[in-house]
Amino acid sequence: MAEPIDSVLVVFNPGSTGDAGTLAHRLRDELAGTRPELPVTLRPTEYAGHARDIAREAAAGSGRPLIVSASGDGGYNEVVNGIMDVPGTGAAAAVLAAGNANDHDRVTTHRPLGEAILDGRTERFDLLEMHRGDGPPHYAHSYIGFGLTPVVALQIEEGGKGTLREVASTLRSFWAFTPFEIEFATGGRRRVDNLVFANIGEMAKFAELSEGSRPDDGRFEVILLEHRPKWKQLAIAVRAALRGLGRQPATSEFRFTTCGPMPVQIDGEIDHVDGDVDVRVRCAAGALRVVR
Repeated sequence: MAEPIDSVLVVFNPGSTGDAGTLAHRLRDELAGTRPELPVTLRPTEYAGHARDIAREAAAGSGRPLIVSASGDGGYNEVVNGIMDVPGTGAAAAVLAAGNANDHDRVTTHRPLGEAILDGRTERFDLLEMHRGDGPPHYAHSYIGFGLTPVVALQIEEGGKGTLREVASTLRSFWAFTPFEIEFATGGRRRVDNLVFANIGEMAKFAELSEGSRPDDGRFEVILLEHRPKWKQLAIAVRAALRGLGRQPATSEFRFTTCGPMPVQIDGEIDHVDGDVDVRVRCAAGALRVVR
């Protein structure tokens, strides 16, 4: 076990449609009543990407801060990447679920965050590390998805979040989707509907991607769905929701080349990869200290 944390910094978006601010203040008040000697600071974000800047600044300082993201998966991703910007930092991370999907919190958390902070123990979690060509790495705490995954996410963002709107957006993007072509490092091209690298076994609130997946085993699961008729795609989606896809192959590194521009979803946030770019995804084993 690493040395215990000596301060807490809670990062939240005051303009969030969720209750991030309320939850952040509630956590501060809870810790003030149970551990008054532990400094707790609240930091609201002011612009897109600010959570990463805040986390980087805190991770570069002295001591062993716990940086809490009161957010969904995307906000937590910013905090994680801010911490990873500082090699050798003593900072740890935690998520206080305040977003839409909160896949990471739902899968990995087994007790209230205040209780975990009082316990004081930290653990080591793996991260997914993605390189696009010679560019800097981008880290993901839960999953990286190419193909249908980010296309559906884009439609949900445009159509609005909320159960009925999400269903309508998902159906629209599903029927309009066309496959992407990628070239594998071992040679040969394939048309794929979906390619997901998963550090946890579930995503999108209900879909079980891989049985037995863990964020601390030094590997990640690869869910590769080659192009198939729409009815077969739908059957797979239903199976994932109702009983899961079963065990999937796991590895510590995966490489491919994009044959054209592709969207990518990284922990709930949408980005893109240009065409003819070498993509490498590797497991950064035990890279992140966490409290959960």
